[in-house]
Amino acid sequence: MNPMTNLAAAVPLPSEAVREAAPAANKVLRNTYLLLAMTLAFSALAASASVALNLPHPGLVVTLVGYFGLLFLTTKFRDRALGLAFVFALTGFMGYTLGPIINKYLGLPNGPQLVMTAMGATAAVFLGLSAYALASRRDFSVMGGFLMVGILVAFLAGLGGIFFQMPVLSLAVSAMFVLLMSGLILYETSNIIHGGETNYIMATVTLFVSIFNLFSSLLHLLGFTNSND
Repeated sequence: MNPMTNLAAAVPLPSEAVREAAPAANKVLRNTYLLLAMTLAFSALAASASVALNLPHPGLVVTLVGYFGLLFLTTKFRDRALGLAFVFALTGFMGYTLGPIINKYLGLPNGPQLVMTAMGATAAVFLGLSAYALASRRDFSVMGGFLMVGILVAFLAGLGGIFFQMPVLSLAVSAMFVLLMSGLILYETSNIIHGGETNYIMATVTLFVSIFNLFSSLLHLLGFTNSND
């Protein structure tokens, strides 16, 4: 028998490999969107309670320690059932920290309209970009390095804007985060459908953080525009 025939029989063709990987990717995608919907609802509930009770913001240090600590635990237990508990702890904590920020903007002229606009714009961006990534099936993995560097730079610049009380820098960081989080939504959705991300817990965290930062950044930009009207 021809050795090449044996090799062809042993090694699946690219199209065959894609067909074999598709069910696994679809399962990860389905579980990710289900968990994402649940965590968004839980986070919204935590934020609503924080707004209703007029809870104070925990402060930058507690926020960072809480976020990175819960993120570490979620990552560590991502392959266990306990990872689900830490996902809800993380997203609930982030919802709580968002409550005082929303309260601040609700106190502005047309505050409720501003918050709803930011929420609607966030939903539109997420749904639009997700639909594009799913429909086009394009591979956005090339964006990974750029996004990592960009997010790190924006994060450090944001800390600088807070410590040195530079509103213009904070606005620039918010605009950067809108673009970076939009790119991260495309990247992570593409990563799931092409088999690069096989853990739906980590995929959920990435998309949740993208939505959270997108909403808070849009809220900041719209709030600044509203205050200058």
